[in-house]
Amino acid sequence: MTGPEVPPKAAPDPLVIRSLEFIGPMATSDGWRPTNTLPEIAFAGRSNVGKSSLLNALVRRKAFARVSRTPGRTREINFFAVNQRFVLADLPGYGYARISKERQAEWRPLIEGYLRKSPVLAGIVQLLDVRRDPSDDDRQMLDLLAEIGLPTIVCVTKVDKLSKPQAAARVKEIARELALDEEQIIAFSAVTGAGRDELAEALVSLLDSLPPAGEPEAPSEG
Repeated sequence: MTGPEVPPKAAPDPLVIRSLEFIGPMATSDGWRPTNTLPEIAFAGRSNVGKSSLLNALVRRKAFARVSRTPGRTREINFFAVNQRFVLADLPGYGYARISKERQAEWRPLIEGYLRKSPVLAGIVQLLDVRRDPSDDDRQMLDLLAEIGLPTIVCVTKVDKLSKPQAAARVKEIARELALDEEQIIAFSAVTGAGRDELAEALVSLLDSLPPAGEPEAPSEG
C-alpha cells in the first residue's frame, strides 16, 4: 500500500526581497543622481511594454512601480535600493507616438547620458512586447547597449496574451529578427508569474559575477 503523493517541493526564491527603498528621481542627464557604491541594474523598454507590471511582479509588491494608464507619463529615472545589495533604476518608457517631439528629445539625452556615464551601472534588462515586432527605438537601444558593452538581459513581456505555442513561436521570431540566441531571452508574464524566477536568477547571477565593491576589475588580456 502506497502513501499519499507528496507534492513537489517549490524551488527557493532566487531573489527574496527583504528591503526596498526609494532613493529618488533623476530628471536630467546632468541632474541629481544617487551617489552610491552599490551596482545598478536598469530596466528599459518602450512605453506600454509592461515594465511597471514586471517590476511589481519581480519585487512581489503590488504597487511598487505605479502602473499608469497613460503611456509615456514617467519622465524621470527612478532609483530603488534593493536589499542594500543593488540599486534598481527604472528608466522612462520611450517611443510613445502621442508624446511631443520636444519631450522625446528631452528623454533621449537623459536615458543615453545615464547609460553612458553611470560608473556603477552593471547591466540592463531590455523589455520587448511579445505581440509586437521590435521597433526602430528598440533596435537603436540594443545597438547602443552593444556599443557601450553593457551586459543585457532581454525580457519578452505579456506572454499570457498568447497561447503557449504562439508565444514560443514569437520568441523565436524576435530572436531571429534581432540576431539573438533564444536562450538569451526570458519569456515573462506579470499575470501568471511565468519567467519571474528566471529573471530574478539572471539578476542574481549578474550581481554574483561582479567584483566586490571597491575592488577593480581584472584587466583584460590583450
